[in-house]
Order: sequence, then structure tokens, then C-alpha cells
Amino acid sequence: MKITVIGCGYVGLVTGGCLAAVGHHVTCVDNDPKKIIALEAGHIPIYELHLEEVIAACRKDGRIKFSGDLPSAIQEGEAIFICVGTPPLENGEADLSAIDSVARIIAAEAHGPKLVVEKSTVPVQTGQQLKRALEVYGRKSGAHFRVVSNPEFLREGTAVLDFMHPDRIVVGVEDEAAAKQMREIYAPILDRKFKCPVHPQGCPAGEKPHYLVTTINSSELIKHACNSFLALKISYANVLADLCERLGGNIEEVTRAMGMDPRIGPFFLKAGIGFGGFCLPKDLQAFVALARRAGVDFSLLREAENVNKDRIEQFLAKIRRALWVLKGKQVGLLGLTFKANTDDIRFAPSIDLIRKLLAEGASLRAYDPEAMERTRETFPQVRYADPYEVADKADALLIVTEWEEFKKLDWARVRDSMMRPLVFDGRNLLDPAKMRELGFEYQSIGRP
Repeated sequence: MKITVIGCGYVGLVTGGCLAAVGHHVTCVDNDPKKIIALEAGHIPIYELHLEEVIAACRKDGRIKFSGDLPSAIQEGEAIFICVGTPPLENGEADLSAIDSVARIIAAEAHGPKLVVEKSTVPVQTGQQLKRALEVYGRKSGAHFRVVSNPEFLREGTAVLDFMHPDRIVVGVEDEAAAKQMREIYAPILDRKFKCPVHPQGCPAGEKPHYLVTTINSSELIKHACNSFLALKISYANVLADLCERLGGNIEEVTRAMGMDPRIGPFFLKAGIGFGGFCLPKDLQAFVALARRAGVDFSLLREAENVNKDRIEQFLAKIRRALWVLKGKQVGLLGLTFKANTDDIRFAPSIDLIRKLLAEGASLRAYDPEAMERTRETFPQVRYADPYEVADKADALLIVTEWEEFKKLDWARVRDSMMRPLVFDGRNLLDPAKMRELGFEYQSIGRP
């Protein structure tokens, strides 16, 4: 099938690349000329495991191309996936101006039947507004539009794996024909009949994905409901970690036992300095705003948001207690991205942490495998270096992201180079007993 993907961000590039990888002919279009030029030259503007190889293979086979010509891309595509940004407004609601703008162009340029798929995370009833906009602005073209909600459940760092091996594919439709067409698009994945770029030697055995057909409104609610619940679990684990610190418990022992209960599960019970990224904070705010507008008091989620916002301040309080005065102190940061295996620093805890440390007069060095150049644009006054330079003569070292390579550092060398062997582990990445054996003052989250 000929598919057009509008938006070459995280969701758009993964969606376009993976749909091309399973056999479709995909045109990815964006209104940023620099991004299109880079993509045409083979440069992928984001770091995502396997994505560069997937897109390179599809470009070689002629199954994917990049363009800045939106009208032509709309005319070519039988199905149009909308993957544009929906950033938060000041009141927490999602900014849908990009969706509206794209809808007008689709309506004006389409000359035949089109399946229009909202892939961007949007508040409930956006599909109805999208359908109305297409009808209103497309009345002269005579084109027929079917609108589908198809939320993405991609985790940055494992997005290609998640797309190729989803646990469920949700499609919100208004008629059986749209559901059938979406089933055709996803058939290679649903039937596991594709060459997997993640498992070149063959995919592991497992259940086939569930294909869930719902109403458009339900589909839109599902994505926000999922992300909000995950945020709730993380905040619960963080409050529980605070309780463990006060009462002498070990958060990892507690959450491990909790996770063995099949009603709870082990995922997203990891205590730390809070969640970040572009999805969870944004979607949580949008869902709270949506509930407020609908007259439903979702104070439970507001409290989860408040807990998350307070994590950095609590982490800083530990640092202040140990260092007494931050002004003039040399502080090193290991990790800048909101999670490992991505280059995304949007809403990352590191950003708020750096801002507060600089405001108190600390001198900062930082290292991250993928995000130093991105962070430098915001904080040029921070010195960016390798991990051992970051630790050199430091009064304290902060672990901010759970990159696996930090476990493999020569921590004896780190200890010897520091002014004071003081480590604050915001991700509970290292073993407390081993760090103490090495002679570190070591503090983590919710562990004695």
C-alpha cells in the first residue's frame, strides 16, 4: 500500500520506517527543509536503536522516501498517517494547531478516497473534530475521508522493537471498511510475516499481537489512560521510596515483592528522581485538563504530577545536606537524557537539575553518550566531557540517567580522581555494598 506519513519526528520516523520495512511504500513528509535534506542524505536526526539500519535498508530497496512537498505526498498516499507534535499549552491542554493545519491541507489536496489516521497522541473527540474539518474544508474537492484513531505505544529506546512486536494494535473506527483497511496495513505484523530488523536470526516465539477495534473516542482515551496509569505507578514507587528511607526499608525489596503479584506487575515500579520525556508529563497534564473540562475531578493524577515535580527538589536537598554549600562546588552529572538508549532531553530531570544547580552557583561538568550537543544548546556554560573528566576533582557525582555503560566504569579510578568520593545515584543503578567497599559515600533512592 502507498502510505504517507506527515511529520518526521520520533513517531513519524519510526512509523514510516517500520511500515516500509514490512513491505509498504512510504513517503515521509515534513515542513522543515533542513530535516528533509538531512534525511535524504541518509542522516537520521534522532538516536533510536535499529532505526538507522531500518531506514537505510528501505531507502536502498526504494520503499521509503522523504519529501517537503506535502500536497504531492497527500495525493500519492492511499493512507495518511498524521504524526505531528501536540505540545502542551500553558493550561496543560494539548496544542492541536498542527493537526488542524494538516487537516486543511489534506482536505484541499486529496482527490480521491483517503484513510486518515491520527497517530499523534490527542485528547478524546479530536477524531470527531478532524473528521468535521476534513468534511468542511474538503467539500469542493469531493474526496471521501475515513478517519481512524491508531494510538502509538512506542517507548523511546525500544521503539522499533515495540512497533514490530506490539502486544496490541488499537484502531478506533466508525465503519467496518476502515477497520479492514487498517488490518491490511498491519497484516505483516499481525501475522508475523516480515523480516525483522531487530531479530535477523528469527523472532522469538510468542503470542501474536491483539488487534483491538474500538470507537474513535475509546481509542483516543486508551493512550492517555495508559500513560497516566504508568505515571501513577512511578509516582507511587517514589513516595514508597521516601517511606523506605524514613523507616529503614529497601524500596527494591518492596517493589520486587509487589511486582510478583500478577495484579500489579513489576513494570514502572522503579524509584528514582522522577519521570520525564515528551510523553508521560505531557499526556498526564493533558488528561488532567481533559477531565477538568469534562467536569470530572481527577485529583489522583494531579497528585501524581505533584509528586514527580518534587523529586528534583528532594534530590537536591540530599546534595545540599552533604555539601553544605553548593556555590563554588564542582559537581559532575552522568546522564542527561530522560532515559537510557535515546537522545531525548525533553522534560528530562537533568534539565531542571542543571538549572537549579547553576542558580546556586555550582560549577558543572556533564557526560551523556548521545545528548551532550543537544544539552549544550540550552546550557553552554556547562562543561561537557568524558566520564572520567567529569569526575576529576569533583565534590560530588550525580547519576541522572540509567545508561548501562555507567555500571562498567572503573569506579576505583573515579574514586581516586574525585575531590570527595561522594556519589548520588538518582536511578539506583549501582550496588550500595560495592560502592561502600570501594570507599564511596554513596546515597541512592529508598535504599539504606
